[in-house]
Parts: sequence; C-alpha cells; structure tokens
Amino acid sequence: MWRPLAWTAALAIAASAIVGCSSGSTPADAPSAAPSSSPVTTAGAATARPATTAPSGSSTTAPGTGARWPTYNGTNARSGVGAAVPHPTSLATAWSAPVDGAVYGQPVVVGATVIAGTEHDSVYAFDLASGAVRWHANVGTPVAGHDLPCGDISPLGITGTPAYDAATGSIFVVAETTGGVHDLVALDAATGQVRWRTNLDVSGRNRIAEQQRGALAVANGRVYVPFGGLYGDCGNYVGYVTATPTTGTGATTWYAVPTPREGGIWATSGPAIAADGTVYVAVGNGASTGGAYDGSDAVLRLAPDLSSRVDFFAPAAWAEQNAGDTDLGSTGPVLLGSGLVVQSGKDGHVYVLDASHLGGIGHPRAEAGGCSGFGGMAADGSAVFVPCTSGVRRFDVTATSVRLRWSAPSTGPPTIGGGAVWSLDTGSGVLHAYDEETGRALASTHVGAVTRFTAPVPIGPAVVVGTRTAVVAVRVRGT
Repeated sequence: MWRPLAWTAALAIAASAIVGCSSGSTPADAPSAAPSSSPVTTAGAATARPATTAPSGSSTTAPGTGARWPTYNGTNARSGVGAAVPHPTSLATAWSAPVDGAVYGQPVVVGATVIAGTEHDSVYAFDLASGAVRWHANVGTPVAGHDLPCGDISPLGITGTPAYDAATGSIFVVAETTGGVHDLVALDAATGQVRWRTNLDVSGRNRIAEQQRGALAVANGRVYVPFGGLYGDCGNYVGYVTATPTTGTGATTWYAVPTPREGGIWATSGPAIAADGTVYVAVGNGASTGGAYDGSDAVLRLAPDLSSRVDFFAPAAWAEQNAGDTDLGSTGPVLLGSGLVVQSGKDGHVYVLDASHLGGIGHPRAEAGGCSGFGGMAADGSAVFVPCTSGVRRFDVTATSVRLRWSAPSTGPPTIGGGAVWSLDTGSGVLHAYDEETGRALASTHVGAVTRFTAPVPIGPAVVVGTRTAVVAVRVRGT
C-alpha cells in the first residue's frame, strides 16, 4: 500500500527507479555561426544553419539525469506507459506553476525537471517536487491570431511537444515567430541556454499557412519535426516532416506528401519511430478526390533519413475521405511490441497494420468501427486506448482482430500508469483515472482549463498536466 512519505522523498524514490535514454546520437561540440532564418530550399535536403554555441562551462545534462519522459508519451513508440505510479484512490493538486501562455504540447520530464513550451514562445523548466522554476527561456515573438489566414490558436508560438536528447543534453522545441517563421531551437536542458537554431520552412510554400502541431521526436541522431496546416486548411500548404542532426551540424532532410495541397502531418503525438529507425507518420486529407492516389490520407513508413517512402496504408475510400475531410491523420500511429501499428482517424475506424507491410490501399490486417479518433493513443501490450469523440475506448488487438473492451466518457488523449488510464475531460478541465482492465472510474480532480488534445504525464507518484495558464502536478495516493 502507498505510504504517506514526504512528497519530495516519494519523487526521489521514483526517479531512482526510472532511468533511460532517448537518442542514438553522438555528442559533439556545438558549432559557432550566426543565427539564420533562411528556409529549406533544396527538394529533400538542405544544410542546417546552427546559431549559437553553449556558454563555456555550461552543463550538458539536466538535474537528475534520467530521461524519464523525454518525448510525447514517454517513448518513440508513443505507448504512454508511466512507471512507479500508485494505483489511484485519490488525487490532489501538489503544485500549480503559472506560465505566460497556453501549453498545447505534453510536458517532458528529465530526471527531477519538468519542461514545457508555451504559445508565447517560452520554455519553462520546473522542479518536479516543488514546482519551483529552474529556468525560463524566451525564444521568439509568437504570431498574433489576426496575422494568420485562419486557425484556432492565438498567439501561435510553441505548439508541438518538445523532445529531449540524452546524448547532447539538449531539449528541442519549434518556435513559430513573427511572419510565420518556424525555427527548430536546441536549448541546454540544465540551463535553458540556446545552443543553436535553424529554420525548417520549405521554400516555395506559404509558410504562414503551415503549422507545427505534432510532437517532436529524437532518434537516429536526428530531431524529427512534422508539419501540417492551420485549423480551416487555408492557404498553400503541404504536409512534410524534417530531420535535423541533434548536434546542429550537417543537413536537414525532409519528406513532403506528394499531393498538390494539404496532406498535413498534424496529429499531436507526432512521428512514431521503430527500433530499426523507421519513421511512421499519419497524413491528413489531400487535394485529390479521384484519379491517381496522391499519397495523402494514410499511414506512411519512411526511411530514417526521410529520403523515401518505404511503405504506406490508405483506406479504400481515400478519395471520398479527402473530399469530406474525414481523414486518417487525426491521431498519430502507435507501435506495439508485437510488430503491429494501430491507427484511428476521423472516418470512425480503428485499423491494425503490419509494421513491416502496411498494406497499401485498402488492406489492413484488421479493423473495427465506432471510433472517430483525435489526438494521441496509448498502448499497454495488446491493449490500445483511443481518444474517440465519444470518449476513451479500450480495444484489444491481435494481428487478425480488434475488439472493443470498454468505454469511458472522458475524451482527452490517454496515458497509462499504476493500472489506470489517465485522461482529461478537455471541456471541464477534470483529470480522470479509469481502471485499465474494466474502465471503472477510480479518481478525479480539477486541474484548470486545458486544450483539446492535452495528454497527462503519469510519472511516479505524480501526474503532470499542461493547462492554458499553468503547469500542474497532481499527487497520486493509492495502493
């Protein structure tokens, strides 16, 4: 049974039990060059333009160096399972730390430090036990809503979930700044010092119509960043994903969806990356509504350097879905240890795919109806938890079947910890815990106003949530 240890002592015990790393990159000296906002211009590759070196003597690791939740849902599989979390019987706010703008991305946790980005282009680092500010860095001036052709976020600054690289000790964010400029920024995770920054805009497109909404990922010595459009799908944009070396030197490569317009890679969970370095992304509706397939409305398997599309899956009704904006890209793919990929979209289906052979047009391994998914999914073994518009649902998955197990009313993207599924009612700002096996409500507490795709972070005896005005840590008491 959970014992009432001091809050800081309980977190310290949890920290010692959860240590990991998140990157295969090799540390290198940070380069020295002038800042640049020049766009990517080559069709598929460009030279990255690093900005600044870390100050002499600055730390390269964050306080408490275990990478406990270094990326969206903890791992590049996007499974969302937290360790050392009590089975909840009651919840209470431990601390609430104000920030200067809405937190759309999931906070990340490095050792005893919580890091989050805001729509005011600020990055905050908080002490996990107390909520005290370790550092705060502003990396630009966000775009005012009235300067955007459409959209539902104002101001528009840092939206995608950051990612941490253990090898370089860097935290990566993408800041949208005045004029619709999208810069990848690397900060020292221990101090908040900017190490380098480089522009990720693709030449020939209306960059102010592009939006960086999906989570970042670190793998293969690279930072992966997905792009889509603004809410309303206005302007000349095409979805693409970039890969930049974690050291800030070398080439930024990219893959663009081969559709004339749209095809956004916008789901909040971002790319999922397999152990072999293969990159999986979900793509939204494209411009084509008939004729030859245009590469949109799909799950794509990309080479680690993004030089090619290796494989894909698209529903048989891709053209109709493009015409009706019922695309497959409203959630990001989640990878199961069994070699399967699960994807859910606006079309009301949950698809099971073979990771090594996605199935082309109209050939999933299995599918089930009754769930229009939005946000990021979570998975524990063969159990997959999907944020449907009707509520979170558990599906039990095999290579040949997908079966609904239970439903719960909360609609926010789920995570898992302590035998519970954690999800926010994004309308009321209430955090809920449901029994993982039965879906029975276990505990709940109000955390404040949150955005539609906010996902909680279960980490030891705490659950961390980014809200519209603060980062909040909820104390979990239980067995």
